[in-house]
Amino acid sequence: MSHVGEPILRLATRGDLDALVRLEEAFPEEDRFNRRTWRRLLAGNTIAHVAEYNGTLAGAAVLLLRYGSRIARLYTLSVCPEMRGKGLASQLMLAGENSAKEKGCDRMRLEARESNHTAILLYERNGYRVIARVADYYPNGETAVRMEKTLGMSLGEKR
Repeated sequence: MSHVGEPILRLATRGDLDALVRLEEAFPEEDRFNRRTWRRLLAGNTIAHVAEYNGTLAGAAVLLLRYGSRIARLYTLSVCPEMRGKGLASQLMLAGENSAKEKGCDRMRLEARESNHTAILLYERNGYRVIARVADYYPNGETAVRMEKTLGMSLGEKR
């Protein structure tokens, strides 16, 4: 994918469904979301951002929100292989964090495979810290690390 300039970050819509399913093809089969899962995510209590270069979807991040909770959960973060290492994941996370703050959340959590050192380093560079290990979290029995970041005050809050 060739890109020029900055990506366009925007909220995902149902019209992005095909592109979101295609984006998942870069992941191991057991970690992919199918069309039905994406449809449910886009219709749920979520905030989904996508990044586009020249009209092509290059990445996505989905946050889950729970009514009455001030903790948002980064449920999935995906960037197409040819765009990795260019800061797109960090931009998507920041957009999600800002949206979570606007919704009244003061923390963001996520889980990552303990063996996914690249992802864990990315999250640590973006201010996330490991708060727990969760055994047998993934279908194949792999352990997850649960990570959390305290979100700063949103623009509308008084200091």
